Amino acid sequence: MSDLVEPRQAEIVYETGESVRYEVDGAVAHVVMNRPGFNNAQNSQMTYALDAAFRRAVDDDAVRVIVLRGEGKHFSAGHDIGTPGRDVAASWDRQTLTPDHANKPAAEFLYTREHEVYLGMCRRWRDIPKPTIAAVQGACVAGGLMLAWVCDLIVATDDAFFQDPVNRMGIPGVEYFAHGFELPPRVAKEFILLGARMPAARAYQFGMVNQLSTRDTLLADVKAMADELASRPRLGNWLTKQALNHVEDLRGKRTAMDAVFHMHHFAHAQNDLTSTNSLGGLDARSMAAANKQAAGED
Repeated sequence: MSDLVEPRQAEIVYETGESVRYEVDGAVAHVVMNRPGFNNAQNSQMTYALDAAFRRAVDDDAVRVIVLRGEGKHFSAGHDIGTPGRDVAASWDRQTLTPDHANKPAAEFLYTREHEVYLGMCRRWRDIPKPTIAAVQGACVAGGLMLAWVCDLIVATDDAFFQDPVNRMGIPGVEYFAHGFELPPRVAKEFILLGARMPAARAYQFGMVNQLSTRDTLLADVKAMADELASRPRLGNWLTKQALNHVEDLRGKRTAMDAVFHMHHFAHAQNDLTSTNSLGGLDARSMAAANKQAAGED
């Protein structure tokens, strides 16, 4: 049965009550995803904790720059589609003007939820009035891309890689569809259609990554960048963000994202009608196995 039409609330077991840590270093706030045992897979617990941490940083006038990091080996393996803490059916105090999804039937269930926790949240974070830096190590996959892409700058280790493998599920890319703005169109097609890993060095060539680093120097490199940004006028930083975000939107980023969000959910509904779930019959284990096989890993 589909997870849209069967009883959806299985027992949720959170491995931590602190899925996001908040730390301050001078004028820089660090928002740290803290599910390293699950490669920082994003459940709703984490997503709402991220939103609260970003709000805390915005409200603190002493904070001039925000760094987003992931604890452990990987930045983020994407959206949680298979841990004991997968809480897709749980209700939360919503942060956008979106109704509760938990009592909605069929395709309306995921459509409503993802308007809030994926598209809505990411757009809120992209418009944060302070400079944001993503410090990326290891895997930045699917939903992890969305978190990196909403940041103004990306520093990545030399062993980092970026990947959107959801075409394997019959879905045209993740919900925050920035692919065609982060990459040239033909490269973006390759990135989605083949779903292969893009090494950080190649992402750097396309301007998707601002600076390459190493595991040993990542935090130091990010600190140098953040401290420099923190020394600049606060309003100037905000206005610069607004100006360039406006240019992206004039080029169609927001309207394209709206259109693809509906395609994304048409694909979910199609999967629900033709397979065993909204993910085309796949789950976390089968997706991980397929991705590793495609990457030539054992």
